[in-house]
Formats: sequence, C-alpha cells, structure tokens
Amino acid sequence: MDDQNKNLILATALSFLVILAWFVLFPPPEPAPSDPNAPAAMTDTAPTSPTATAGATDLAGTIGGAAETDAATPRLSIETPRLSGSISLLGGRVDDLVLRNYRETIDPESDTVHLLSPTGTVAPYYTLHGWAPGAGLSPEQVPGANTLWQVESGTVLSPQSPVTLVWDNGAGLIFRREISIDADYMFSVRQSAENQSDATVSLAPYGIIARHGRPADLKSFFILHEGIIGMADGTLSELSYKDVEKLDFNPREGAPAKVIQVAESGWLGFTDHYWMTTLIPDSGTPFKAVTKYDPQRSIFQTETVQATLSLAPGATVSADSRLFAGAKEWATIRRYQNEENVDRFVDSIDWGWFFFLTKPIFAALHWLNLMIGNMGWAIIALTLLIKALVLPLAYKSYVSMAKMKELQPQMEKIKEIAGDDRQKLQQEMMALYKKEKVNPAAGCLPILLQIPIFFSLYKVIFVTLELRHAPWIGWIRDLSAPDPSSIMNLWGVFPWAAPEPGSILALIFIGILPLGLGISMWLQQKLNPSPTDPTQKMIFAWMPWVFMFMLGSFASGLVLYWIANNMITFGQQYAIMRTHGHKPNVFGNIISSFKRDKPTGSTRPEKKK
Repeated sequence: MDDQNKNLILATALSFLVILAWFVLFPPPEPAPSDPNAPAAMTDTAPTSPTATAGATDLAGTIGGAAETDAATPRLSIETPRLSGSISLLGGRVDDLVLRNYRETIDPESDTVHLLSPTGTVAPYYTLHGWAPGAGLSPEQVPGANTLWQVESGTVLSPQSPVTLVWDNGAGLIFRREISIDADYMFSVRQSAENQSDATVSLAPYGIIARHGRPADLKSFFILHEGIIGMADGTLSELSYKDVEKLDFNPREGAPAKVIQVAESGWLGFTDHYWMTTLIPDSGTPFKAVTKYDPQRSIFQTETVQATLSLAPGATVSADSRLFAGAKEWATIRRYQNEENVDRFVDSIDWGWFFFLTKPIFAALHWLNLMIGNMGWAIIALTLLIKALVLPLAYKSYVSMAKMKELQPQMEKIKEIAGDDRQKLQQEMMALYKKEKVNPAAGCLPILLQIPIFFSLYKVIFVTLELRHAPWIGWIRDLSAPDPSSIMNLWGVFPWAAPEPGSILALIFIGILPLGLGISMWLQQKLNPSPTDPTQKMIFAWMPWVFMFMLGSFASGLVLYWIANNMITFGQQYAIMRTHGHKPNVFGNIISSFKRDKPTGSTRPEKKK
C-alpha cells in the first residue's frame, strides 16, 4: 500500500474517530423529564430574604408569610411590541410575562412562550425588588414579597407609559417603585425611600429572581449551559441546577449559597436555551451577587444586593437597576452591551470553547441572513464564504493531490523495482516526493480544517435563537431540528406519519437531506478511481452511507452546510485537477463502482463432456 493510500485511510479513520468522539462527548438531548418538584411548586411561598450589607444588622428568614391567591391579587398590565403580561401588586412582582413573537412549536396556532409565572401555577418563576432592613428597622417595616402596593401613577406599563407603585409602612417611611420598559425586553426599576420619621435608619436595595423547581424542558445537554449565569467585573460564572443544589450552607445567607462581591459592573440571573431573566444593577454600582437554594421548597434564587444606605429624617434615597426578561436575540443583547453599557452581555449566549470561531461565524451568518432573508440560503452563502477564506490553504492540498495522481505511474514502477524490500520502497518514494516537491500528507489538510469549523457551526446552530424555527424551503421549517421527512412514507408521498424524532426508526428511515449528504460524499469520491487495495476500497465504498446515517439526526441546518461544503469542494477539486493536466473521469468512475470485481486466484473447473 503506497503512502497516498495510507494517508487517505488515515484521514478516513480520523473522520470516524471525530464523529464517534462527538457522539460520546455530545450525546443527543434526553427527553425532558417530568418535574419532580411540581407538587412543591404549587405551594404559595415566598423566597428567602437577602440580608443587608456592611453597616447593618444581619437578618435571615422569609419575607412575610403566605401570599394571597393569584385570583385575589390586583394587577397592572404590561403591553409592549414584544411582551405582554402583568405585575402583581402583591410584592410588586413581575411574575406574568409572555414573549409575543415566539411560539412553543412551528405550528402558528401553538401557544406563545410563557417566560414568567406567578405563585400558584405549576412552575412559579418571578422577579421582585425590595429593601433589606438594617439598623433601626424590622422586616415588617420594609416592603417585601408580600407587601400590597398601591398604584400612584400609570395604568398600563408600556414603552410610552411608566408606572409608579407606593407603599406607606405606617411608621414614617414611604417607599416608591418606578418601573419603565423599552420596546424590547429591558425593565428599568428605580426604588426610593422617603423618611418622614424623626429617626435615622439604614436599609439596602435588592433584586430577586426566584424559580420554583428545575425547568420542565431542561435539556441536560453537555454542549448547552442552562441554569445560573452571571458576570462579575468581567468574569463570567455559570452554575447548573445540579451545582446550585450542591452548594454549601452559608451562615451569613441562612441557606446554601454562593456569594460574589462585584466592585464595578455585572449582572446575575437565570438562562434557558433561548430565554433569559437577568438582574442588572447600574454600571459602577458595587453589589453582592448571591446564588441561593432552598432545599426544603426547591427554590432556586439569585439576588443582587446593593450597598446599605443611611436614611436621615426628612431625606430620600434611591437606587436604580434594570431587569432583562426575554429572548436571547443576538442583535438585541449586543445593543444592550454596546449602547447601554451592560458589560459583556453577549456572553450570556453560550458560545463554548471555540468562542473565537463561533462568534465571528454567527456574526457572518446573521449578516447574511439579513441580506438574503432566509437562514437556509444564508448557511449556503456562509459555506461559500468559509470555503473562499480557506481556499489558499486548501489549494495547496488539492494541488498536491493532483500531483500525486500524476506521479502514480512512477510510483507503480518503484513498487515493481523494490518488490518486497520495504526500506528501499520508502527511500525511493521519499526521494520521488522530494524531487517533485509533493507532500503526501497534504491531503489530510482539508479534513483538519473542517473539524473546528464543523464543531463551531454545530454550536451556533444548536444554541442560537435565530436558528430556532427558521425555515428554508418546503418541508424544512426548522433548521435547528432534524429533517422531518422520512423514507418510511416515501418522504411524504404516503399518508402515514414518519417515525418519532430521536427513535431508532427515525435513525434508520432517514430524510431527504441526510440522503443528499450521502450522495454528495459519494459523488465527491468519484473524482478519483476506486482504490486498488480491497480493504481501502471497502472502507471508501461504505463511508458515505455510514456518515449519512450517523449525521441524519443532526440539525438540518448542519446537514445543509455539509452538503453545500461537499459540492463546493467537488467543484474546487475538479477545477484544480483540470488546471494541472489531470481530467477526472467522474462518469467512468461512477460506472466502474457498479461493476463486480473479477475473482482472482482460482478458476472454475470445466464441465466434463
């Protein structure tokens, strides 16, 4: 077997190993488990209270008692171009929020995505703001989770109409909360306290996001982070729900908790696959970022507690913060980062280990989608762009492969002369490569280049919201999901349904795109004659179809990229081979691949007359 064949087999083995490793490291997502905490989540309880910061008395415990039922709670409506919902006046909670532009499935009649839900529902998930009591105050004298606020101004929260809530504690302190919202997903919250008593008190403003139980649709997938996410002075931190459940007990917080002191800027909250709820104190405001867990009630909680303020008689203090509650749209989050000074907010999207590739790849894909108006065609255009960028490197590889074809007759002569002398064969081959300036290992370069690009694009397609429910043509209505067509019903010709996605039958009865992937790989092979070595020939014959089934369950956007990449590579190789005097006999190679090899080493005995 010559060096060229060895390198081709090495490249094949490397490709198989990469795919197998991918399946081991990144197995397909498991079906969403039922929420074991659902019964507990129905209990109407309040989250754990934050404690005041330095200079105030440490207090722990619950904020108030049991909340009123949701039906009896007065509310203020939220109406924006992107959001709808309401604010509960009990605690002033933002606890009812719907993302108007997103639905649960590709069915246009399916439910819109419900991001936040009040206590009393199956999975309560809500935000609230308040004041932690310091010196001179008890928990009952500051507004908390179960304080019933009054509306001072505004009737509906909208981008044009902020609202103001007010609460008088009856002991000389008047608290106000001014809430405004932009046209996307950002709430602005200004908390103020006015002291009409004759005593100086201290108190600390805070924000809380509480989530009862794990999300029912938690992916539990290695490639995707879901759980707690935060930024503290330029350092990103991530905790899964399992990590939070394993936190050590923190005596100061009165619960299992992790505390980070933020000096300048940061944010903290919960991230899902496509949605996020995040507390953002104003830039330049020191605060304490707390991740807390209540194992008795299975409540996950994030807090941002700002510095304790001293409030003298006749004085008023205030604190500003923001709340992001919405979809992780790259352009929207990037605008908040670049124009509204939310530090490294784009990193709330899980770009992964290859962030230096995934970020520019997605930026290019996003721009192409804006220009073209279709994400599927944008993926094909991105493939052309990537192939153009790596062409200088790939060109050398293709030229080397073409020269290897030209040297084939000389290599065969060397084999005849060397016979069984392996050392002489290697020496003569190396001398020939040196004389003709050919690198036999150059053929592996295109595969090596494709591996990090393929992984990065897989990450982009899987984690970014812009690919969710993005259609291409005809039956491909969601590029983030596998091809829904199936050979079982002849790709929709017959009236029965295709196998359930993720099932064994779905892996066997593949769709149109995976079939196109296999054919494109097979066609690319036909640029060269079939190898003469039987083992190598068998490997090459099966490789396209093995890959076809292995990658059939991948997102259709990724399969589309691979098909486009194969066809562009085919065109590049064909053109480069022609320019170097080697005309690939594609049609002849296809015909020969269907011919049976003649048996060798034996003869059929003649019949006796």
